[in-house]
Amino acid sequence: MINEKLIKEKALELGYEDCGIINISEINDYAEKINDRIIKFPNTKNTLEKLNRFTNLNERFPWAKSIIVCVRKYGKYSIPNNLKNLIAKYYLVDGRINEQSIDFQASIEFETFLNKVGLKTATERKFGLTALRWAAFKAGLGIIRRNNFFYTEKSGSWVYLEAWLIDCDMEMKNNDNSKPCPNNCNKCIKACPTKSLHEPYSMDRSTCVSCLTTFEGWDMSKESNNHNIGNWIYGCDVCQDICPFNKNKWMENEQFPRLNELAEHISLEKIIEMDYTYLEGIISSKFFYIGKGDVYKWKTNALNAMLNNYNENYLFYIRKACNDSNEHVRNMAEWVLDKITNYVPSMTE
Repeated sequence: MINEKLIKEKALELGYEDCGIINISEINDYAEKINDRIIKFPNTKNTLEKLNRFTNLNERFPWAKSIIVCVRKYGKYSIPNNLKNLIAKYYLVDGRINEQSIDFQASIEFETFLNKVGLKTATERKFGLTALRWAAFKAGLGIIRRNNFFYTEKSGSWVYLEAWLIDCDMEMKNNDNSKPCPNNCNKCIKACPTKSLHEPYSMDRSTCVSCLTTFEGWDMSKESNNHNIGNWIYGCDVCQDICPFNKNKWMENEQFPRLNELAEHISLEKIIEMDYTYLEGIISSKFFYIGKGDVYKWKTNALNAMLNNYNENYLFYIRKACNDSNEHVRNMAEWVLDKITNYVPSMTE
């Protein structure tokens, strides 16, 4: 008969770092966290209220009784040099829906195992069915640090989190021994480019670089923090890279499927010249936080990065973008051209 021990053994066999199980009701107090954040950042209310779907799961899944949470390290892959500080590492080695990834394959195999032993399951591979960090914390798998990321003692914040609802009453909690963040440590807060992370455990989504360069950014030329985004075009690693609890946690021991091949096609200049068919097909299928209908954002983000780190080699591509087929890109390129013309007098000659 299936039990908690056998479930954990299977998870570890498939390469997961750890596994825990909590009662489904333990996630309900996440609603309080959402409300607290709305009070602090009322401008993000519409977005944050959508996260209430992660609580009171029995309303959508009346059969569900427990939540299995698994942790898997991704801080093991080699990152191409030309993509570092351009695209956040998590998205480069994202195995959630990548069928070639051993991480995805292990996830499928684990779910198959759960079904074969008679458990009814539900999951959502892109964004999860529940608050993954909160569920993992409740299961004793790690700690949520001052930069809002979930950490394990072994792998830092460089971990995937996955969860499955099951129709069986189970509980398996670990005794996490992670040291808490020192009260006087504010490295992540100081390092945040846009000051979105302006106090511990508190982040304003409306100014976070990761949000602004993916699903929440619309008009980069009018974004008040555009100059603080720097070279990032999709995501941001700053508050994780600076964290002392991540020191020496990323070990580039493995290759992620086809990442090196993809890296050959990505640079600021190549994105400006990139065909929209390629953006909508190859790029949006891997980096799905920018949907097919919004792939122009890759070009506007690239133009913003060119402005923030301008060199004369970019001028050709900025001018080329002024004739792009997408109006958003043309407008952004003209705005960038105007900006650099104003502080590089020789351009007008």
